[in-house]
Amino acid sequence: MRKRTVALVIAVLVVALALIPASAASQTTPKAAPRATAAPALRSPATATAAAVLPPGFDALVARAMKTFEVPGMGIAVVKDGRVVLAKGYGVRRLGEPAPVDAQTLFGIASNTKAFTATALGLLVEEGKVAWDAPVIRYLPWFQMWDPYVTREMTVRDLLVHRSGLGLGAGDLLIFPESTYSRREILERLRFVKTATSFRGAYAYDNILYLAAGEVIAAVSGRTWEDFVAERILKKVGMAGSRPRHSADVTGMNVAIPHVSLETGIVPVPPDENDNMNPAGGILSCAEDMAKWMLVHLGEGRLADGTRLFAAKTERELTSLVTPIPISDPPAELAAQRMNFRGYALGFSVNDYRGRKVVSHTGGLSGYVSRLVMVPELGLGIAVLTNQESDDAYNSVIYAVLDQAMGVPPTDWAQAYLKVNERGIAGTAEALKKAAAKRDAATRPSLPLADYAGTYEDAWYGPISIALDGGKLVMSFTKTPGMVGDMEHWSRETFVVRWRDRALRADAYVTFTLDPDGAILEARMKAFSPDTDFSYDFQDLLLKPARK
Repeated sequence: MRKRTVALVIAVLVVALALIPASAASQTTPKAAPRATAAPALRSPATATAAAVLPPGFDALVARAMKTFEVPGMGIAVVKDGRVVLAKGYGVRRLGEPAPVDAQTLFGIASNTKAFTATALGLLVEEGKVAWDAPVIRYLPWFQMWDPYVTREMTVRDLLVHRSGLGLGAGDLLIFPESTYSRREILERLRFVKTATSFRGAYAYDNILYLAAGEVIAAVSGRTWEDFVAERILKKVGMAGSRPRHSADVTGMNVAIPHVSLETGIVPVPPDENDNMNPAGGILSCAEDMAKWMLVHLGEGRLADGTRLFAAKTERELTSLVTPIPISDPPAELAAQRMNFRGYALGFSVNDYRGRKVVSHTGGLSGYVSRLVMVPELGLGIAVLTNQESDDAYNSVIYAVLDQAMGVPPTDWAQAYLKVNERGIAGTAEALKKAAAKRDAATRPSLPLADYAGTYEDAWYGPISIALDGGKLVMSFTKTPGMVGDMEHWSRETFVVRWRDRALRADAYVTFTLDPDGAILEARMKAFSPDTDFSYDFQDLLLKPARK
């Protein structure tokens, strides 16, 4: 769901490296060996096909990427020309424990779920129950945006293509971290979220409108998004291990534990159990099932038994560019990835790589990141699921496979991404250093700390509390139990709130504005670090003291 830029922890975790296989030959014990793929839909790969798409020493290449970027486990699927070339696990489910990742190990696939939501709508379009270009209010009469014109004109297609006029990640604080709002309540608060650009005027990635898409599916089908996706997609595709919800009961099951990078190193964290965001990022899946999913899309809707999940026309709708995305030159180390076109389709991104169209998507949750890439012209699909937040790790593997399949000389992608990553770490450190240099630490707040305490209201988020506790201010997002933080004075009327849950990695400035009489007019927030995930859309909050 979320896209996070994660700094590489330079210190090497000895335990992690010991548990990551250096090659297939190193996986000699029964516990470490990946389970064989047994589902009837997965056909044995031809040796020639595997050689055409898997670089020589592929297992060692994967192990190196995992070691370089400190990823405990990966599930990897590669398909080519209607066959499964690889569905395999690498590493461990949880750092410090021996249980291996295999082809059936479940990972949160986050925003790779968006393609399932778009496909579900495509099924309803084929049945004549939904029209791509019909207004959303035809199916959800209560739906409202900030601008009445946008409310009236927004179509089902608009829900999927990130051109609504909302800013990047707008409204995500209603969803993540998990709030006590219901899905309907979250969407009803959307009418208070101001737009940042004109309607259909610019690309800005959002999650909240995919919740609206899920509600359209529920309203039209009479089933929840979860039940519809489970019955009409997962079951028919044969994705028997996959689950359509964050809160799936996976106790004792084969599940990869998410890990995050903190000051202390790579640590496991509890999985998200937030069902509100299921239509935007709630599916749990595995390498074996993602292979089946890619085969269906590369086959333009054909299932393994020759029947169809959807028509070829629907695949064209899903993978045709709708919203252009501005192109910038990549870092020098990644020059081969320079694009000639880039945009968003329906639940998928589209761009070119080495002259061929690529259909893809990424996914990011706390402790999980993943990417799916398909090259229809080559009949090629690659999915990499991980239980640590390193985009560099999965990209190092994916681009190695793409280059092998396209017959170009290999690039040391892990080394290239490492160099870019190290520059990024240095850039973040420099930005924080400059911010600290501008700080006037000698100043004090204008008011006694008790005067800053109270309840504040934001039009779209709702109530936020600041309390004086033990001589210090504590901020609590009232509808988000996980967001409680201690406020440290920074400079003048600005504080920094440091969340007690350090896995959030989203500390923020809080700046108060006073009127001439010294009364608090409002408070604004913004992320403390440039690495803060965009889903923490603090900058959109305008906190007003609640009327007493």
